Amino acid sequence: MSTTTPTLPPPPPPSLSSALKRNIDAITERRRQEAASATREERLAQAITSFTGSMRFVYLHLAVYGSWIVVNLGVIPGVPTFDPSFVILAMVASVEAIFLSTFVLISQNRTSAAADKRADLDLQINLLTEHELTKLSEVVTAIAAHLNVKVKDATAIEEIKRDVAPEAVLDELNESKEPC
Repeated sequence: MSTTTPTLPPPPPPSLSSALKRNIDAITERRRQEAASATREERLAQAITSFTGSMRFVYLHLAVYGSWIVVNLGVIPGVPTFDPSFVILAMVASVEAIFLSTFVLISQNRTSAAADKRADLDLQINLLTEHELTKLSEVVTAIAAHLNVKVKDATAIEEIKRDVAPEAVLDELNESKEPC
């Protein structure tokens, strides 16, 4: 028979490194700057999109459209109908949909532009990292040669020491894509 011990929670993580804190602060500041640089129209479109993507908007629509339908079905005695065929309701809903889709597209365009900037940054950092690792592999290879350490797969090491040309990779990817 084995005895069980209680599960203890893991220790709290150590504090963040200064480099990580600096990166978080830099990203936070950049996002704040991007938000501040938004035009009035972009901020309005974002506010409308945020509201229309909320449950409050759904509840508001349920109340307004539900009331409209109930009134125009003649269910409430003494309240005259004003849109018995629901043509006006359909027109209002259509116009609203046109504007809402435009606001969503404006917000998506802004979000997409920010995502493109982040993707470009990621690519630049990845290319820099690749270049640095290539140089480090050259240094390690030189140290190994100096210490007379034999490498099992010398061809793989030589391949690692070659710089990656992003243009060549993109060209290869474009050539390998099958036509749609």
